[in-house]
Parts: sequence; C-alpha cells; structure tokens
Amino acid sequence: MASMRKIQLSVGLMVVVGLGLLVGVVLFLTQNRLGRSDVMFETYIRESVQGLEVGSPVRYRGVAVGRVTEIGLAAAEYRRPEGEAFAAAFQLVVVRFAVSLSRVGDVPSTDDAVAAGLRARLASQGITGVAYIELDFLDAERYPIPALPWTPRFAWIPAVPSTVAQVTSAAEMLLRQVQGIDFVGMAANINDLFLDLRRQTDTGEIAVALREAATLMQELRAIASATDVPGAVAELRATAGAIRNLTEGPHVRETLTAMGAAAQDLRRATARLPGTIGQLDSSLRAARNATTDVQADLAPVLRDLRAATANLRETTEALRRSPSQALWGAPPPAPAGANR
Repeated sequence: MASMRKIQLSVGLMVVVGLGLLVGVVLFLTQNRLGRSDVMFETYIRESVQGLEVGSPVRYRGVAVGRVTEIGLAAAEYRRPEGEAFAAAFQLVVVRFAVSLSRVGDVPSTDDAVAAGLRARLASQGITGVAYIELDFLDAERYPIPALPWTPRFAWIPAVPSTVAQVTSAAEMLLRQVQGIDFVGMAANINDLFLDLRRQTDTGEIAVALREAATLMQELRAIASATDVPGAVAELRATAGAIRNLTEGPHVRETLTAMGAAAQDLRRATARLPGTIGQLDSSLRAARNATTDVQADLAPVLRDLRAATANLRETTEALRRSPSQALWGAPPPAPAGANR
C-alpha cells in the first residue's frame, strides 16, 4: 500500500508539473499576439537598436500604449529590385510594434497625425539601458517625412534620431572641427606675437612712448613742486567766497526783485495785448471802409477832370495851329441849304 501511494503521488506531481509547463508554453507562445483593439505600425531606425527587444514597451509621452512585436533589417524585409543600387534606405532597421487603441483613445488617422508631426524615436529608460520606442509630436518642418523606395506593409510612422544619437553626432562634429584646428600654427603665431611685443617694449614705438610718458610725469612733478599749490587753492576759495557774498548781497536781491516786478508788468501787458490787437483791427477795418467811400466819391470827379483835361488839350492844340482864331474867331458855319 505504501508503494502504491508513492507511485500515485509521483504520478500526481508529474501531472501537475506537466500542466504548469503546458500553461507556461501557451502563455509564452501567445504573449506577442495582437489583441482585438491593437493596430500594427512600423518605423525605420537608422541608428543601432542595441537594448531594444521584442516585447519592449511603446510609450507616448511616458504612457505605455503598446509593445514591440518584430525587429529586422530593411534589406531583408524589403528586397531591392535587381540592378538597383543599394540605397541608404536599405541600411535601416525595421521595427514593428502594436498600439492598443483602447489605451490611446480617439486619435486622427495615421496620415494626418504624421503630417502634424507624429514621430517615433529610440529612447532609453533611466541608467539601466533598457530601450523602448517613444512616440511624440515634434516640429514637422524640422523633421520632414522622408521618401521610401518601397511600400510599407503596415501604417508607417517616420523615425527621428534619438537624444543619444544627436549628442553623439554633435560630439563627432565638434571633434572633427577641433581636429581641423592647427594648434601648432596657432602656438607659433602666439609666440611671434609675444616676440613682437617684447621687441616693441624694448626698442620699438612702445618703448619710446613709455620714455616720453616718464619724462612728462617728471616735468609735471617738477611743475607741481615749483608751484605754490596751497596758495592757488586758497585764492580759489577766496574767489568762491566773494562770488557767494556777491550773490547773497542786497544789490543782487534788489535786482532780482526788480526783475520780478518787470516780469509781472510784462505779463500784465501781454494779457492786455489781445484787446489792443482787437481795437487796432477795428480801427483798420473802419479806415478801410472810409477809404472805400472816398474812392467811390472821387471816381466821378476824376472822370470830369479827365474830360476837362481832354477839352483843354484840344483847345490848346487848336490855338497852336491857328492863333488868330482866338482873337477874331471864325464865322460860324452856314446852315445847310442856305445857298439855295
């Protein structure tokens, strides 16, 4: 009986272990299958995908929305036609991933989202080096949509370089620029510059300028020592005191008072000026009206005087031609028809 129980216990343990292994195999084989709300996408990464594995998360601004389902090379996934050159596009890495729409919610179409700047990039989680795919909206003008020599099998989201790749590229560019600097020539130029400065300070124009400046300082020091500086300062102080006393004296105050009174008189005269100008304008208007009346009265007199002058000029001309006519005169002309 004891041996039978041991056999039954062993068989039971084997059955339980077998069922556990079966469940594990089933879970392992079905862990990457798509759910009902999952949608497949793919992207093409130019850099190394070290650390990215099948099953790695796909995050949108830090929120897990899917998982990576397949990683491969573009040259193996999309065959180039015979005779076509091996383009740079076939050097990319194809990453396919599933996104759960139940976690994303209401989203636009893939084409509209890509046109608005939706891009994928490789990111690293903390310092562990575990990589994942990050989705985010970036500047569409800075990261334009590249052209592909093949038709993607799934909805395509363009990829952009990761932060590590951008830093590495900038460092490599900086290193190339630093390598292009001629440090030997720069050091030689600096050495020549110092030699020129030393030569100028020893025997050149700088040395001459320094000597002239020293001579000038000596002359100024001699002049200052020979001049009675305290006496000059005392005179300046006395002059300033005299000016202060003059400005504070009674004459200056009287002058300022008189100027204030004159300013007030000028202000009052200025206030009366508009009335005076109005009176003068009225007088000028009255004089203009009187002149107009005089001109109207003189017009007939001038016309009569002009007529009398004309008659006198005619009489003078007649006397000049026939002076006797003025003494004897001429018989009046005979009336018409008198000889009949």
